[in-house]
Amino acid sequence: MKAKGNGDPAQCVGNLLRLIRGEVPYERLKGMNPALIDQPSSNAAPELMADAEWLIETYEPRIKLQNIDLEAALAQSGHFNIKAETT
Repeated sequence: MKAKGNGDPAQCVGNLLRLIRGEVPYERLKGMNPALIDQPSSNAAPELMADAEWLIETYEPRIKLQNIDLEAALAQSGHFNIKAETT
């Protein structure tokens, strides 16, 4: 997280997507599901996108999602980006 500017909705979404479920005290559901991390991308992609959509809609009501997609940055190394398009 940044030291300042965390009130911006886009920054809040970025912060949410970087959290792993279970690491926030008193908010154990906040964050991405860690069970999806080491699965093959073909299996995990739909679940990751659904999890990210639920996370954003639940914890950042100022954002209205239009589209969400999983993009392979360096797929062989396991690097993926979640791209969320908002209105």
